[in-house]
Amino acid sequence: MNRAFLRHVPLVFCAAWLLAGCSPQGGAPAPTAEQQQAQAQSADAARNLDTYRQLLRIRNDEMAVSMGKDIVKRFPDSAAAKEVLQTLPAIEQRYTAASEKNRLAGLWLYQVAPMAGGTQSTASIQNSQPASGERVRLVLRRHTEWGQSVFLYGSKPGFVCRGNCTIAGEVDGKPVRIKAFAPSTGEPALMIRDDNGFLAMLRKAKKITLNVTLVEGEKKQSLVYEVGGFDPAKWVAVGKPKKK
Repeated sequence: MNRAFLRHVPLVFCAAWLLAGCSPQGGAPAPTAEQQQAQAQSADAARNLDTYRQLLRIRNDEMAVSMGKDIVKRFPDSAAAKEVLQTLPAIEQRYTAASEKNRLAGLWLYQVAPMAGGTQSTASIQNSQPASGERVRLVLRRHTEWGQSVFLYGSKPGFVCRGNCTIAGEVDGKPVRIKAFAPSTGEPALMIRDDNGFLAMLRKAKKITLNVTLVEGEKKQSLVYEVGGFDPAKWVAVGKPKKK
């Protein structure tokens, strides 16, 4: 066979391959940069969707909401986003409600400790508003000797209340007037006269506002208590006072 012809055979085949637009292996054309990017995004969306499904199965609402929002934001037109949107609103609503419930419950502090020769059980909460200024605790107390009481406790010199006084306020937006008195022992406190009535009101309330006047500069202040997280079961009973 003519050697010159043999030398040109590879060139002919190479030219034919280029004209056909085929790969050396004879497969499909290589994907474009845009196609590669779309494939990568599709794979990412699928992986994140699998994680979202797992979070739903274990009821990790916080992480599920975060992952779901990320999928919808990053891959808005994907099948993954479409699936997420079928469950995300309900999961987010459940998570928000649970978070608020936990926040309100965390505002309360429950303690049992020895006190003045007896045992004291308290449930207390600080005012959430005003955000700055005087911190005044609303205290529910049970004591083996003194019995049950409800009072406000601030810092010295305390509240303006000459013997007996009336605290104007609101319970979930409805006006109330609560009779109180200043303790004769001089503590910076306001004792609620009708502790049982106040407790009955508190158990049904979400927010209680009490308007008081502080001795310091005769300053009037509206104390807001978000009481909706109160758990009566955590306010431990300590027994009734002994009869003398």
